[in-house]
Amino acid sequence: MATAEKAAAIAEIADRFRGSGAAVLTEYRGLSVAQISQLRTNIREHASYAVVKNTLTKRAAAEAGVTGVDEHLQGPTAIAFVTGDPVEAAKGLRDFAKANPALVIKAGVVDGKPMTAEDLTKLADLESREVLLSKLAGALNASLSNAASLFAAPLSQTARVVEALRAKVEEEGPAAESAEPAAAPAESAPADESTDVAEGGDDS
Repeated sequence: MATAEKAAAIAEIADRFRGSGAAVLTEYRGLSVAQISQLRTNIREHASYAVVKNTLTKRAAAEAGVTGVDEHLQGPTAIAFVTGDPVEAAKGLRDFAKANPALVIKAGVVDGKPMTAEDLTKLADLESREVLLSKLAGALNASLSNAASLFAAPLSQTARVVEALRAKVEEEGPAAESAEPAAAPAESAPADESTDVAEGGDDS
């Protein structure tokens, strides 16, 4: 490969590393062209699968600041560059490897962190982003519904109390008004008493 071609290949792989949230290194020895095409189809929604040269990939990884992959760049290597959900991509690779043991998942990098084959298996066992978001949405809806019930109960109770007070005021209103004239004689009593005292004073 000419120097210019090598430089272009290194730049392309480095760009793929930079543009991917994750990258999974695999060995594809023993897979047919048809099987590799099928694998690409299986994971294309979340990742692209590219056969690479180890020496060029080492330089590209260094250029992109990716660490933890050099020791795994041995033998026929292909990389799944993940631009979608890394959990779904890991599931796709795991499931394909189960059906086609010639595919060997060697290692990977997720969000810049080196991952072993065991780490990637654990990642594949996780629930997908869509499932987690769905569960979160369900939990939020339930919480909102509970919150609405909690707010609604005090409001309805308050409404009943206000209505009861209003009814009581209406019932007691006429009684309170009819009681006002009865207070008049009590107000005139002091005036009578003062008159008696004045008359007594005149007698003396």
